[in-house]
Amino acid sequence: MVQLILLSGGSGKRLWPLSNDARSKQFLRLLKSPDGGYESMVQRVVRQIREVGLDCEITIATNKTQRDSIENQLGNTVGTVLEPERRDTFPAIALSSTYLSLSRHCQDEDVVVVMPCDPYTDNGYFETIVRMTECVKKGVADLVLMGIKPTYPSEKYGYVVPAEKKDGYEIVSRFTEKPDTETAKGLLAQGAYWNGGVFAFRLGYLMDIVHKYITVSSFEEMVAGYGELPKISFDYEVAEKAKSVAVVAFEGSWKDLGTWNTLSEELGSATIGNALVGAHARNTNVVNELSIPIYCDGLDNAIVAASPDGILVASKEVSENIKHDVEKLSHRPMYEERRWGKYVVMGNGEYSDGYKSLTKTLTISAGKNISYQLHHHRTEVWTFVDGEGLLVLDGVVKKVGRGDVAIIKKGQKHAIKAISDLQLIEVQTGDLLDESDIVRFPWDWSGLSV
Repeated sequence: MVQLILLSGGSGKRLWPLSNDARSKQFLRLLKSPDGGYESMVQRVVRQIREVGLDCEITIATNKTQRDSIENQLGNTVGTVLEPERRDTFPAIALSSTYLSLSRHCQDEDVVVVMPCDPYTDNGYFETIVRMTECVKKGVADLVLMGIKPTYPSEKYGYVVPAEKKDGYEIVSRFTEKPDTETAKGLLAQGAYWNGGVFAFRLGYLMDIVHKYITVSSFEEMVAGYGELPKISFDYEVAEKAKSVAVVAFEGSWKDLGTWNTLSEELGSATIGNALVGAHARNTNVVNELSIPIYCDGLDNAIVAASPDGILVASKEVSENIKHDVEKLSHRPMYEERRWGKYVVMGNGEYSDGYKSLTKTLTISAGKNISYQLHHHRTEVWTFVDGEGLLVLDGVVKKVGRGDVAIIKKGQKHAIKAISDLQLIEVQTGDLLDESDIVRFPWDWSGLSV
């Protein structure tokens, strides 16, 4: 069994206002799926892995802020490893490999593949991964990389320079990181590939490198000692130091949909959401997550994106510049996916005496629940507008549905579980309205009846 590690990070700046600290680009459901709906980049990648029949178990290396989005979009089809802090790709891969070795009890001879969670590519990419695993099994090199056939002399990517062609792979002579255009042209003439950030190796090979920095007997010890690992990329720490490296070429379609300019090329429609583009707009895309409509006309090569976090109107050519200014616009995330569903902030206010209010719309997926908890600083009023659920208030269970209202006072323990998809409006009032004012308690939903 191959172990596949997907790296999921990102701070959600270049695709603002849809992306934020809680919802990075890989979780935006903007790509057309085979069933006619929309899927995210990470959902697309996992689907493609299954479509090519890659016999693997998937583990996603991520951080705490993305855990709920992963569970919401992928359910229990993947495992997750949470970084205690963000430290770059080598520590993340070391942590995940330790998890496989000590928690999953994988063998040193097992093949591990590491790749980004969000490439926009065709199924040939994953067929190339299959060929990479075969190279590792045959022992052609300690480390096997995927080389992307370049389409132009880019300054944005690192390059892998091959030295000797073999049957189905090439031996690597050296790496060059993000050269200028003229140097890149010379590298292309030498048959160099873009470094796609996909690596394959035997688990024991990577664990030997990890043991140079830390030796642990359990995954929990590794988490506790995570800060002892160097804050460095996998390319610098492993690939460029490796004495035995091979590359397998991929020559299909491959894109990094990291900006509105590149993403808009793959949206498949001029509008997503409640929007209309007039007859005098050319090559303009509108993505609207709000309920109010957007009408756009007379703009060429523009992107208009609206979400509860804000509104972007920009030329596609300069849309990437938002990453430099987004901190000036930032506030609390107004939209988040959680393991139980999602919420949208409809409004918030703060008054002269420090009193605050926050209004949200929550959608809880059927069978999911919000944990049993209490708050010391706020009162909540829940108005149920659709669906059915089970409400727990200080240990008393009652069935709730459309039109019901629950008042939850400070110090009252409460939880809710959706029987069918459940929507409610939550109004919080008090002097502290954030995640720090939550105390959680165990609650057993099994066998519960009302």
